[in-house]
Amino acid sequence: MSNRLFQGVVHQMRDAIDRTIGIIDETSVVIACSELGRIGEVIENVKPDALASTSTFVVNGQTFKSFGNNGRPEYAVFVSGNDDVAQKYVQILAVSLSSIKQYYDEKYDRGNFIKNVILDNILPGDVYLKARELHFNSEVTRVCMLIKVMSKNDISVYDIIQNLFPDKTKDFVININETDIVLVKEIRPNIESKDLEKLASSIVDTLSSEFYTYCVIGIGTTVVGVKDLAHSFKEAQVALEVGKVFDTERSIISYDNLGIARLVYQLPTTLCEMFLKEVFKRGSIESLDQETLFTIQRFFENNLNVSETSRKLFVHRNTLVYRLEKIKKLSGLDLREFEDAIVFKVALMVKKYLTANPVKY
Repeated sequence: MSNRLFQGVVHQMRDAIDRTIGIIDETSVVIACSELGRIGEVIENVKPDALASTSTFVVNGQTFKSFGNNGRPEYAVFVSGNDDVAQKYVQILAVSLSSIKQYYDEKYDRGNFIKNVILDNILPGDVYLKARELHFNSEVTRVCMLIKVMSKNDISVYDIIQNLFPDKTKDFVININETDIVLVKEIRPNIESKDLEKLASSIVDTLSSEFYTYCVIGIGTTVVGVKDLAHSFKEAQVALEVGKVFDTERSIISYDNLGIARLVYQLPTTLCEMFLKEVFKRGSIESLDQETLFTIQRFFENNLNVSETSRKLFVHRNTLVYRLEKIKKLSGLDLREFEDAIVFKVALMVKKYLTANPVKY
């Protein structure tokens, strides 16, 4: 809140009220006063308990009334005298100054501005005008992380995230709804995706180990400029949506690492069903048992290397070859061939997608 704005209001009130008017902050320092010489003065005997109170109180022959946030008033207005007239004056002034403060905070609140940007609640042409008005640095690199709380308890995750990132000039924590929180983080240019995942991992670990709260985090791409923050936020949303289908075991999903899953997720379900039928002309994907599917998953993880996969699974090489031949009989695809392996991998992803999004006729 600007002390200059307070001083302007006090100066206008001075002619209407024939008494000394002033405002102190939470440290009892006079930040605005009708007597200019008192600005900067520390008023003794004003206790923190009195400032936190919502009722009027008298100190050194002056009547005080706190105002500001409901949870913790930040300022108090005072009028000289301890009579009924002084009490009425401070109550009227407190209401007026509180309304002015609320309007000022909403108009010049950077967090509220960022929230409007990522939710597309502000016209594109007004973004840079508002950023210039707020002296907001638009030419730095930022990223949006969408934190979705999966387990509910009495802990305020929003407050925890704010405490983890206390620099409100660079990092913004925005509450979207009861489960979704967005962290808009200022980062260094050319930061690597693995560094962002480490940061997200520290958030997940802190919430789970210290507060017993499980969450998943979607990471958008890094952007330069305020207007593109909306794109980064939407990408973080897509990362969680796609990960919910294709990567259910991971708690941190980056948009940059979605790969072909992002394309599959955007396809119509009917087209996915047609693709699956085309691939499995000779049989059905349901014919594959879980053991075979698990083997295929490990086969992909080991870059289609038969020997390495059999060693990791502690099975004989011939056993793995037999399972691959089973796939070939059903689909006509030889997974030891790179092109066929890619087709089969996409088919598995399509199956996962259809399981989560049934075809509607």
